[in-house]
Parts: sequence; structure tokens; C-alpha cells
Amino acid sequence: MILGLFDQFFSPFFLGVPLLAIAIAAPWVLFPKPSNRVIHGRSLVAQNSFVLNFTKQILLPLNVGAHKWALLLTVLMINLITLNLLGLLPYTFTPTTQLPLNMGFAIPLWLATVLIGLRNQPTIALGHLLPEGTPAPLIPVLIIIETISLFVRPFALGVRLTANLAAGHLLIQLLSSATLFLINQMWPVAILTGLVMVLLTLLELAVAAIQAYVFVLLLSLYLQE
Repeated sequence: MILGLFDQFFSPFFLGVPLLAIAIAAPWVLFPKPSNRVIHGRSLVAQNSFVLNFTKQILLPLNVGAHKWALLLTVLMINLITLNLLGLLPYTFTPTTQLPLNMGFAIPLWLATVLIGLRNQPTIALGHLLPEGTPAPLIPVLIIIETISLFVRPFALGVRLTANLAAGHLLIQLLSSATLFLINQMWPVAILTGLVMVLLTLLELAVAAIQAYVFVLLLSLYLQE
């Protein structure tokens, strides 16, 4: 039973054991897997088509060396979009509304892109800290600003994903509570509020997919730099 607005974001417990790991791993059983009996089913073909088109879209601006990240980025995209969408079902928990989890995705992957850039192209990687043609008096200030912006990137990734999903869940809960409260007092207003909640839920379905895509897209852009 939810006692407050933010109780829905607490990790569920069973017999004192947190179920966050199960909530993260369980959605993978929903994906169809090829077998000897069914090689090409509709669900499997749709899944493979989605993965193929997504991989082409993400890796299009990257060079051949960055194609090694294809498996990692695709798995991350599928994981995020699945957790986001399943979290909109009633009586479910959305792990991606937890900032520590999102930061656990963002910081290691961002750090990997930085270290790869410093190892393979150190001159170009360091050159991003100082744009060409910068006046001499502004050089120290720009280096500090660019360094700060570089270290802010993983926090922006994690906070963006957390804030968008948490805000949507809060709005849905507020509208559902208002609908239940008004249905016995002002039923025309309750119907209008319910319609708004349905539209917001449809919007949240799009937001859940878009935020997962934006997370992976920004990582690919960091890798491209």
C-alpha cells in the first residue's frame, strides 16, 4: 500500500530482502529466444528488426573502431526501455527512477569513453578543452569551464533519466488520486481528470522509450568525440 507520493520509488522488500536485483533482471525473461522448434516467429522477427535498425542508427556517425560498442549499447538500450515501460504497469517498481542505479550506468560508460579517447587520440581529446582561436586572456577560464562540463556529463545523464521518469510517475499518481477524490463530488471534473491521466499515460509510454534512446545516443556522441 502506498502511503505517500514518494513511497512508490522505494525499492520493494520481501522478508527483509531488497528485490531491486530481481526487478532489474526479471524483464529479460519476456524476450523471445530462438529455439530448434521455432526459428522465426513474429515476435522474434520484430525483436531482431528493432535491434538491427537501432544498431544502424546509433553506429551510423561512428567510425569502424567504435563498432565494438554495438553489443554494449544495444543491450543497454533494450534494458533501459524495458525497465521504463514495465514500470508503468500497476503494482510494479521502476528501477530507473533510482538515481544511484542510473549513475551506475552513466559513470562507468562515460569514463570508458574518456579513457578510450585519451588512449587512442590524446591530442584531439585534450584539444576539446580549448577551442581553436581562443583569445589568450580567456584560455584559463575556458579550460576550467570545459573541464567542468566534461565531468558534469555523467551526472546529467543519470539525473535526466531519473527526473523525467520520476516526474511522470508523480503526475500520474496525483491525477489518479484527484480522480478518485472527485468522482463522488464533481463527477464531470473527475471524468476530465481521468481523460487527462490517460493521455499522460500515453505520453509517458513515449517518454519511457525516448529517454532510453537519448541516454544511449548521448553515450554514442561522447564516444564519437
